[in-house]
Amino acid sequence: MNPNRVFLRYGLIIAIGLIAYFLIIKLVGLHEHIWLRVVNGAIVAYGLYAAIRTRKLLEGDKFNYYKGFTTGLYAGFLATLIFVAFMAIYMYHLDPDFPNTIMDSWIKDYNQGPGILIFILVIEGFSSSVVLTLAFMQKFKPSWNTKKSVQKA
Repeated sequence: MNPNRVFLRYGLIIAIGLIAYFLIIKLVGLHEHIWLRVVNGAIVAYGLYAAIRTRKLLEGDKFNYYKGFTTGLYAGFLATLIFVAFMAIYMYHLDPDFPNTIMDSWIKDYNQGPGILIFILVIEGFSSSVVLTLAFMQKFKPSWNTKKSVQKA
């Protein structure tokens, strides 16, 4: 696998996971409970972690902070854009009453339609991708610590 394309694979996997999770909670009838979106964070977190880890395994000693950071960002941004496109199609065409139900239970005085929900999804996805990538890179970044030498007294 080409290390420069790891983000494509994991971005698609994350997006498929997010869409599958939404459809499962839709089948159960819990898709209108906005607090279940916390699981979305876990799906994205695992996907970003796996993407950065895979890139590090593929590159070995050539891995650096920049490569890991861009892999995490690109995977998260790609997953966000795919998921937002799916949700836009869902909200505008498949279930036009869904945005109103969410807005009535969440932000009662701000009925701006599905556009505000799409904007919120984009901001959430991008910001969580940045924060999670920064957090995971603390584990994966190459260490600059020097070897301890024995000092003679």
